[in-house]
Amino acid sequence: MRNILIVAGGAVAVAAIAAGVFFGTRPSSTGLAPVAVAQTTDKSALLGIQPGDHVLGDPKAPITLIEYASFTCPHCAHFAVTVLPEIKKKWVDTGKVKLIYRDFPLDQTAVKAAQLAECAGNDKYFGVIDVIFSTQAKWATASDPIADLAKSLRIAGMGDAEVKACLANDAVQNGVIADYRGGEALGVNSTPSLFINGEQFKGARSVEELDAVFSKLAK
Repeated sequence: MRNILIVAGGAVAVAAIAAGVFFGTRPSSTGLAPVAVAQTTDKSALLGIQPGDHVLGDPKAPITLIEYASFTCPHCAHFAVTVLPEIKKKWVDTGKVKLIYRDFPLDQTAVKAAQLAECAGNDKYFGVIDVIFSTQAKWATASDPIADLAKSLRIAGMGDAEVKACLANDAVQNGVIADYRGGEALGVNSTPSLFINGEQFKGARSVEELDAVFSKLAK
């Protein structure tokens, strides 16, 4: 588990990251379709499907798994690569669990990576997330992480012009920050953080641990 207060260098650094996102100089919106932004900080509402959410699986599945993650978090990448594939196969694909992925960026690089995932479109979103996490060790350590990541996203139809336009789109960026603010309202301060039918689990969980929780709820 990676604590945001440690990674970002304390509460002041966290505030600075947020301020940089909200008030930093950005080019004007470029005409990409704006995303729906969930503005609520109501905890009960946030534990359900919100406008702009990306949902994997049957939206009517009885068990709701919400993941708050950062694309620059190694623990999130490990969870995405080693645990989620098995959970998807056993629980999501069978209609028992729906997965809601939300961004909780730990730094500006994670914000930009999240924007690129959003701009890939709903039909490619979870595939792009898989690419981002599976290649994290490579692009996140590059001298220009986002430029390196963009090379991997060309398979999703995102060329240089699309990447530039996406990163300049205020609506897309605001959607990422809305996820972050919603996470704060729910008490998220580290990644990955999971909510299973409203119960919070901080840190990644193993396949066996999640199986046990889901099995109990499925009875």
